[in-house]
Amino acid sequence: MRIRTGYTIAFDTFGPTPMLLLLNVRPERQADLVTPERISFDPPVEASQHRDEFGNLRTRIVAPGGRIAMSADFVIEDSGAPDAVEQGARQIPVQDLPDAVLQFLLGSRYCDTDKLSATAWSLFGGTPEGWARVQAIVDYAHGRLRFDYLQADETRSAADGHAQQVGVCRDFAHLAITLCRCMNIPARYATGYLGDIGIPPVPDPMDFSAWFEVFLEGPQGPRWYTFDARHNTPRIGRIVMAYGRDATDCAITTSFGRAPLAQFTVHTDEVAGDFVLERAA
Repeated sequence: MRIRTGYTIAFDTFGPTPMLLLLNVRPERQADLVTPERISFDPPVEASQHRDEFGNLRTRIVAPGGRIAMSADFVIEDSGAPDAVEQGARQIPVQDLPDAVLQFLLGSRYCDTDKLSATAWSLFGGTPEGWARVQAIVDYAHGRLRFDYLQADETRSAADGHAQQVGVCRDFAHLAITLCRCMNIPARYATGYLGDIGIPPVPDPMDFSAWFEVFLEGPQGPRWYTFDARHNTPRIGRIVMAYGRDATDCAITTSFGRAPLAQFTVHTDEVAGDFVLERAA
């Protein structure tokens, strides 16, 4: 299947403002692009790109002052398969985990494991290890929090969300990630596109979505598996933009100076297999 997706984001700046952007799809998905994924800037600015410490494609710019808009519109190929389910996947002992995975066991800015460790062990210490334990955590986070788009709070940690019992997709992810890490299950944050593909349309405005992945031993060896505490069901058409420890590492934009948001629109739709953007031809 093919998915047409993109965004328009604008900020008001007050003089030259350096910015970091995580707006490209992950390098692993670059080969799936049917049309070029170019970030357009209005007004035009110089941009450079590199990979950050998590392998995400990061863009650097300096907004000149005043309003700056950034946009993209592209088509990407997708398998059309839902998230993998491997109920026999087992938990890997900490001493056997790859070195690069260990950081995803530790507390981080929004995943305050120290505050939820006792809660996690009281709730999930008796559940079977592996996939079943992760699913129990996802079920709990899904039921504990109430989704409310108007209750977004960029300062809310996992422990805050657990106490307040409300949040947006990033809060569901943070809570589930934190509980997994408390149970010695490596978990990493993911952000990207997730349209209403294969499900009835939902009334919430389209946005970049957040979910998470856990590192388990499956039939083909150790790998990362996708879970989504907000939706709690396998979904079709996830397009990952960034991985990290939590939302801090995966912020789609970071501004070093005042930059109030002026516009934010995202689109993600399945299209006909032979569709090609005219301007990219």
